[in-house]
Amino acid sequence: MIKGIAHVAYQVSDMKKAVAFYETAFGFKKKFELFDDEQKPWIIYLQVNQNQFIELFYAKHPIEVHQKVSYQHLCLEVDDISLFAHDLEKKGIPLLHPIILGKDHNYQCWVKDPDGNPIELMAYGKDSLQLK
Repeated sequence: MIKGIAHVAYQVSDMKKAVAFYETAFGFKKKFELFDDEQKPWIIYLQVNQNQFIELFYAKHPIEVHQKVSYQHLCLEVDDISLFAHDLEKKGIPLLHPIILGKDHNYQCWVKDPDGNPIELMAYGKDSLQLK
Protein backbone atom coordinates (compact mmCIF):
# COMPACT_ATOMS: atom_id res chain seq x y z
CA MET A 1 0.00 0.00 0.00
CA ILE A 2 1.35 3.41 -0.97
CA LYS A 3 1.62 5.77 1.99
CA GLY A 4 2.64 8.93 0.13
CA ILE A 5 5.44 10.50 -1.86
CA ALA A 6 8.79 9.99 -0.11
CA HIS A 7 10.77 12.54 -2.12
CA VAL A 8 11.14 14.49 -5.34
CA ALA A 9 14.67 14.72 -6.79
CA TYR A 10 16.31 17.48 -8.82
CA GLN A 11 19.73 18.05 -10.31
CA VAL A 12 20.89 21.56 -9.48
CA SER A 13 23.55 23.71 -11.09
CA ASP A 14 24.38 25.69 -7.93
CA MET A 15 23.75 23.79 -4.68
CA LYS A 16 24.22 26.79 -2.41
CA LYS A 17 21.66 28.80 -4.40
CA ALA A 18 19.21 25.90 -4.57
CA VAL A 19 19.36 25.16 -0.83
CA ALA A 20 18.96 28.87 -0.02
CA PHE A 21 15.92 29.09 -2.32
CA TYR A 22 14.09 26.13 -0.78
CA GLU A 23 14.94 27.26 2.76
CA THR A 24 13.92 30.87 2.12
CA ALA A 25 10.85 30.27 -0.05
CA PHE A 26 9.31 27.33 1.79
CA GLY A 27 11.11 27.02 5.12
CA PHE A 28 12.47 23.54 4.32
CA LYS A 29 15.52 22.62 6.39
CA LYS A 30 18.58 20.60 5.42
CA LYS A 31 18.23 17.16 6.98
CA PHE A 32 21.50 15.58 5.85
CA GLU A 33 24.05 15.33 3.04
CA LEU A 34 25.35 12.22 1.27
CA PHE A 35 28.76 11.75 -0.33
CA ASP A 36 29.64 9.40 -3.20
CA ASP A 37 32.19 6.58 -3.01
CA GLU A 38 35.00 9.09 -3.63
CA GLN A 39 33.73 11.26 -0.74
CA LYS A 40 32.57 14.00 -3.12
CA PRO A 41 29.31 15.83 -2.30
CA TRP A 42 26.44 13.99 -4.00
CA ILE A 43 22.97 14.75 -2.53
CA ILE A 44 21.45 17.13 0.00
CA TYR A 45 18.12 16.17 1.56
CA LEU A 46 15.69 18.92 2.53
CA GLN A 47 12.86 17.98 4.87
CA VAL A 48 9.33 18.93 3.76
CA ASN A 49 7.53 17.20 6.65
CA GLN A 50 8.20 14.20 8.86
CA ASN A 51 8.36 11.67 6.02
CA GLN A 52 8.74 13.74 2.84
CA PHE A 53 11.88 15.22 1.35
CA ILE A 54 13.35 17.03 -1.63
CA GLU A 55 16.62 15.54 -2.88
CA LEU A 56 19.01 17.98 -4.49
CA PHE A 57 21.69 16.28 -6.60
CA TYR A 58 24.86 18.07 -7.64
CA ALA A 59 24.60 18.20 -11.46
CA LYS A 60 27.32 16.14 -13.14
CA HIS A 61 27.06 18.19 -16.34
CA PRO A 62 25.86 21.72 -17.02
CA ILE A 63 22.08 21.90 -17.03
CA GLU A 64 20.62 23.02 -20.32
CA VAL A 65 17.44 25.04 -20.00
CA HIS A 66 15.70 23.16 -22.80
CA GLN A 67 16.76 19.62 -21.91
CA LYS A 68 14.12 17.07 -22.86
CA VAL A 69 12.58 15.71 -19.66
CA SER A 70 9.16 14.36 -18.73
CA TYR A 71 9.02 16.21 -15.41
CA GLN A 72 6.24 18.80 -15.29
CA HIS A 73 6.26 20.43 -11.83
CA LEU A 74 6.22 20.04 -8.06
CA CYS A 75 3.00 21.06 -6.30
CA LEU A 76 2.99 22.09 -2.64
CA GLU A 77 -0.25 22.42 -0.71
CA VAL A 78 -0.50 25.55 1.44
CA ASP A 79 -3.05 26.64 4.05
CA ASP A 80 -3.50 30.29 3.05
CA ILE A 81 -2.34 30.86 -0.52
CA SER A 82 -2.74 34.66 -0.40
CA LEU A 83 -0.62 34.97 2.72
CA PHE A 84 1.97 32.51 1.42
CA ALA A 85 2.25 34.24 -1.97
CA HIS A 86 2.57 37.64 -0.29
CA ASP A 87 5.34 36.28 1.95
CA LEU A 88 7.24 34.92 -1.07
CA GLU A 89 7.07 38.30 -2.80
CA LYS A 90 8.33 40.02 0.37
CA LYS A 91 11.32 37.64 0.25
CA GLY A 92 12.03 38.71 -3.33
CA ILE A 93 10.70 35.53 -4.94
CA PRO A 94 8.44 36.60 -7.82
CA LEU A 95 5.21 34.84 -8.68
CA LEU A 96 4.96 33.78 -12.33
CA HIS A 97 1.35 35.07 -12.34
CA PRO A 98 -1.25 36.16 -9.79
CA ILE A 99 -3.28 33.61 -7.83
CA ILE A 100 -5.99 32.02 -9.97
CA LEU A 101 -8.81 29.52 -9.48
CA GLY A 102 -7.91 26.49 -11.60
CA LYS A 103 -10.23 24.22 -13.57
CA ASP A 104 -10.06 21.74 -10.68
CA HIS A 105 -11.55 24.45 -8.41
CA ASN A 106 -8.35 24.97 -6.43
CA TYR A 107 -6.42 28.22 -5.97
CA GLN A 108 -2.93 28.23 -7.42
CA CYS A 109 0.10 30.33 -8.20
CA TRP A 110 3.56 29.45 -9.45
CA VAL A 111 7.25 30.19 -8.83
CA LYS A 112 10.48 28.76 -10.26
CA ASP A 113 13.56 27.60 -8.39
CA PRO A 114 17.05 28.85 -9.42
CA ASP A 115 17.31 26.12 -12.11
CA GLY A 116 13.93 27.01 -13.59
CA ASN A 117 11.98 24.08 -12.13
CA PRO A 118 8.31 25.11 -11.89
CA ILE A 119 6.66 24.87 -8.48
CA GLU A 120 2.89 25.16 -8.06
CA LEU A 121 1.48 26.39 -4.77
CA MET A 122 -2.08 25.19 -4.25
CA ALA A 123 -4.86 25.62 -1.72
CA TYR A 124 -7.81 23.26 -2.08
CA GLY A 125 -10.99 25.17 -2.86
CA LYS A 126 -14.45 24.48 -1.42
CA ASP A 127 -15.47 22.77 -4.69
CA SER A 128 -12.13 20.99 -5.21
CA LEU A 129 -12.47 18.03 -7.56
CA GLN A 130 -9.66 16.25 -5.65
CA LEU A 131 -11.62 16.41 -2.37
CA LYS A 132 -15.02 15.33 -3.73
